[in-house]
Amino acid sequence: MKKKKSKAQEKSAAGKKTRPASKVALRDTVAKGKPRPAQLRHVAWKSIDVEPLNPLLGLHFVVGQNIMLARVLLKKGCIVPEHSHPNEQVTFIAEGALKFWIDGKEIVVNSGEVLTIPPNMPHKAEALEDTVDFDVFNPPRADWMNKTNSYLR
Repeated sequence: MKKKKSKAQEKSAAGKKTRPASKVALRDTVAKGKPRPAQLRHVAWKSIDVEPLNPLLGLHFVVGQNIMLARVLLKKGCIVPEHSHPNEQVTFIAEGALKFWIDGKEIVVNSGEVLTIPPNMPHKAEALEDTVDFDVFNPPRADWMNKTNSYLR
């Protein structure tokens, strides 16, 4: 006797593409302040509302089980005050430029460049021009998910 396939199995078998995550599902992730269990997701940035943290800074992010990818939008002159966190950070500048004060150095990270920041290392940044910055954090930033990142607000 042949088992009947579920609708999900039929869709998978048909080779259909995964659909972008809904805003509701992504909001639920952030509202609970916990990383999602590991799962396959396809997310369009435009489906995630940008949270305006101040007039010069906007943020939205996607959270996995052990990692977070944030898209940070900074207007020229935006200052990210000195702070540190227990998360390892990799910063990629897609557009624009950020000047960092870190480890006793001033480092300008331009479009197409990457900066790695070890856990617990104090750092500060300034947008030298309008900038699109992608930050990867391991583990995910609980303070961003719980909206307790007052240093940015």
